[in-house]
Amino acid sequence: MRTLISLLVANALAFSGSVYANDNDAQKIADLKAQLEDITTELDDLNDRVDSNERHTALDRLEITGDFRTKAHTLHYQNVTWNPAIKVNFNDFGAKAMSGAFGSPTDANSPLGKMMAADPNLAAAFQNGQLQGVMPYVLAPKTTQDIDNDIFYTTRLRLNLKAKVWDNVSFAGRLSMYKNWGDSTGVKVFDSWNSFTMDGTNGGSTSGDWLRVERAYFDWKNINGSPLYLSIGRRPSTYGPPTQYRENEKRGGTPSGHLVNFNFDGATMGYHLGDITGVEGQVVRFCYGQGFESQWGNGELFGDIVTKDTHLGGFNIDAINDGKNFLQFTLFGAKDVNDGFKGTMAFPTQLAGIFAPTMYQDMQKFDNFNFVTRVQPSGVIGDMFLGGIGFSREEDNDVKWFVSGGWTRADGNGNAGMFGGMLSDAVFEAQLNADGTEIIMMPSAADDSGAKDGYSIYAGIQIPAPYGKVGFEYNYGSKYWTPFTQAQDDPIGSKLATRGHVAEAYYMFDINPNMFIKLAGMYYDFEYTGSGTPVGAPQKIDDVIEGSAYSMLPVVDTAYDLNASLTVKF
Repeated sequence: MRTLISLLVANALAFSGSVYANDNDAQKIADLKAQLEDITTELDDLNDRVDSNERHTALDRLEITGDFRTKAHTLHYQNVTWNPAIKVNFNDFGAKAMSGAFGSPTDANSPLGKMMAADPNLAAAFQNGQLQGVMPYVLAPKTTQDIDNDIFYTTRLRLNLKAKVWDNVSFAGRLSMYKNWGDSTGVKVFDSWNSFTMDGTNGGSTSGDWLRVERAYFDWKNINGSPLYLSIGRRPSTYGPPTQYRENEKRGGTPSGHLVNFNFDGATMGYHLGDITGVEGQVVRFCYGQGFESQWGNGELFGDIVTKDTHLGGFNIDAINDGKNFLQFTLFGAKDVNDGFKGTMAFPTQLAGIFAPTMYQDMQKFDNFNFVTRVQPSGVIGDMFLGGIGFSREEDNDVKWFVSGGWTRADGNGNAGMFGGMLSDAVFEAQLNADGTEIIMMPSAADDSGAKDGYSIYAGIQIPAPYGKVGFEYNYGSKYWTPFTQAQDDPIGSKLATRGHVAEAYYMFDINPNMFIKLAGMYYDFEYTGSGTPVGAPQKIDDVIEGSAYSMLPVVDTAYDLNASLTVKF
């Protein structure tokens, strides 16, 4: 437009200039040139304002905010013990051996002869009749050590996306990158369940220098003018209350962070009860999701799938949410829980020596190599139920405090995979491999299928202090405590999934409203093995250290994490 007007004005000036030139009126020509310069200046200003409005209109469609955090940890683990064994039904083993199913023990080339030659202690116990009933079969010598990671750096970037679709429809999403310095492999050596990379924990597990879709969903509010709303997509199911205080941010997720810090895809149907009851912020929600897809992508066309989809469902109720007081109730269940999830890991050489001796012969030649493998569960082990109540209050003097109680129940069905059943160990039975040349141990059933209840308490306080605030938190989890908080980004492991005690203290220095420094320390005192997983029977840590109990993966007695972080919000 500016160009068109300029051309018209220039043409008019040229025409007028010729007329006035004939009249030898140079002064009038100069006046017209001055007027053209004024018009051009006004057009430039108008054009800038139009461009600015167009850009503003375009950006209004999508609002982008975010935060950037860099963090330095010093991690220290005490009495890290690896004492692997499996429970074997030696009555079954003896019956098969005596029947000749495994060949003659005196034949060095028979499967039984090879097994006895490879394990003289087993051979002696077998010959002396000491192998009866279900007994531990030790797989490797016990080791115990302290481990120090003096410096461990991480970087986290989160980009929040918001868009208004219509008057009562909106979109929200978050892209996140979480990595440790010097590593973008995206896969860890499988030395704990915390090292297993999967869909539900990607947001809180260091991976690499790429952005993942941590959450993406739409909200359809005030449906047909009612207090009803619907939301579908990858759920805002991480950093829920009351964990936002230690993060120095507003409520980050819908469900209780004491019970759930886990990414999943699903839907929420909610109703703003406060519009009826008059209680501010009162909302009741029914939430549904899928935590595992059993068929698609798992080789289902071969027709040998035995796992099932894991479906999640339950209620989340904000009973009070008035800006000062917050009271929440949570109750939900997980149907058809499998003995793991789809994911990737780097297979540890130590386990290859136990379970893949033929492969191990080659792996020893490359002791710094670990092959990356895709893992999927082997079967359904039962159902789970979780419930909790949490209360928090923000006082007029800026003191903030909270208390939360949680309960979990695991209902096993008697099935078990390599690492166990629902909070139970697997019982292995001996059988021949496909070509009949080797005896292998395969899980046959769980050693216990009864229901197991766990509980946890979580409390904390945050107090104003010079230049910021200081906070103290404590949580305890019982033997069978099994929440869905594996996406919490604590390097030692989700503190709220701990079967034992965790104490945390921190000091946050507010640099400005969008920038703060946090100095913190966490101390873990584990009482039982398997924190964060429903697979396998929890064992007393002290018993594993003493050698009277066993664990397929290394266990930690105590640990502490001292860390300092700088967070910038934009």
